[in-house]
Amino acid sequence: MPIWVDADACPKVIKDILYRAAERTQIEVILVANQSLSIPASRFIRTVRVAAGFDVADNEIVRRAVAGDLVITADIPLAAEVLAKGACALNPRGERYSEATIRERLTMRDFMDTLRASGVQTGGPPTLHQRDRQQFASELDKWLLGR
Repeated sequence: MPIWVDADACPKVIKDILYRAAERTQIEVILVANQSLSIPASRFIRTVRVAAGFDVADNEIVRRAVAGDLVITADIPLAAEVLAKGACALNPRGERYSEATIRERLTMRDFMDTLRASGVQTGGPPTLHQRDRQQFASELDKWLLGR
C-alpha cells in the first residue's frame, strides 16, 4: 500500500512530512510529476516522471493506484477517480475525501470553472497555514495506523 503523490502541485512542506513518514514507517512514497524532482536519498522514496501534458501525471496515478493505497492530491477529479478504485485520497490541507464528500467537491469545482470561464475572478486557494500542515499530518497518521 504505497502513498502516491500528485507532486507537480504538492507543497514542499507537505512533501517533507511525507518523507519523514516514509522513513519512520518504512512505507513507499512515490511522487509522480512531469518534471525532475529532488528527493532525499531513501529506499522508501522514489519518483515517476511522466511526459508533459494535461492530466498525464493524474492519469498515471489512476492507472497505478489500487484499493487501499493513499493518494495525496488537491485535484478533485483525480481524487474522485482513485476513490472509485477503492484507494484513499487526502488533500495537502488534511481533508480526507470520501464518497460522501467528493460529489459536492466536484459540483463546486465545476461551478467555479463556469464562473472563471464567464470572466469572474475567483482567486486562488488560500495560503497553507500551520494548522493545515498539522491537519495533514494528523490525517496521514490516521491512515498509516489503519493500513
